[in-house]
Amino acid sequence: MPEQYLKVYQQQVENTLQRMMETVFPPQAGSAVARAAAYSLLGGGKRVRGVLTLAASALVCGDAAPAESYAAALEMLHCYSLIHDDLPCMDNDDFRRGRPSCHKAFGETTALLAGDALLTAAFETLCRNENGGEKNARAVQLLAHAAGPHGMVLGQELDLAAEETPVDEAGLLLIHTNKTGRLLRAAVGLGAIAAGASGAQAAALDGYAERIGMVFQIVDDILDVTATSEELGKPIGSDAENNKTTFVTLKGIDAARAEAERLTREACVLLQNTFGKSADFLCNYAQKLVERSN
Repeated sequence: MPEQYLKVYQQQVENTLQRMMETVFPPQAGSAVARAAAYSLLGGGKRVRGVLTLAASALVCGDAAPAESYAAALEMLHCYSLIHDDLPCMDNDDFRRGRPSCHKAFGETTALLAGDALLTAAFETLCRNENGGEKNARAVQLLAHAAGPHGMVLGQELDLAAEETPVDEAGLLLIHTNKTGRLLRAAVGLGAIAAGASGAQAAALDGYAERIGMVFQIVDDILDVTATSEELGKPIGSDAENNKTTFVTLKGIDAARAEAERLTREACVLLQNTFGKSADFLCNYAQKLVERSN
């Protein structure tokens, strides 16, 4: 995959995040919540979800610009979820992206408020898009559904429950379809909305995202037992410590990796059947996600 295209998308996300943070957060000097939000949001990351939003828009209409604020909103919401996931009442992780997690750097109360602020700022950011009221309303509905009790929140609830009661493969798929997969599907869905995708185009993108969402989690499970904490920028082995069922515990590393590769091939066929060679970037990006080491 041409790395320059990926870097352009990543930089677009970073630039828009910086601009929107200055817009939606109050310029009050000394606001600990604003500083904590900026610390977590602007502290690095691969911007996978934002890149998918921009790339989906570019695939449909040839331009990523209509989806810029949608991509930023999604990254804000994703960041809120990471801040809250790291809290002692959830996963109790002290490190994120190679440095102290938000609650270790700013305290639990400020971290909680920073996450809340990013969640609500995400929806303000969606509404500031110049695509018009109808598209923005669809974007708000899509992201709210993906992040709420029918999506990511449900997945987190099921994930916590699974620490007490092991799940079978169907249960694991249900957890990850919601906890991880919903936001990745929302990413390409937002890009499709911004670009004015047809029904067939939106369906192909959704099928692609549904599969790579599961791939992303499978690879996460593999890395939790094969990577180092330095490579991941966060603690490893937490799944085993919490007695979690994972794709690795159910299938083993080799079978889990084979499943990830199968789903990636399916995802790319779906896109290629609808978009042809224009889908090359997203197909290559899917393969990059399979091969990632962090």
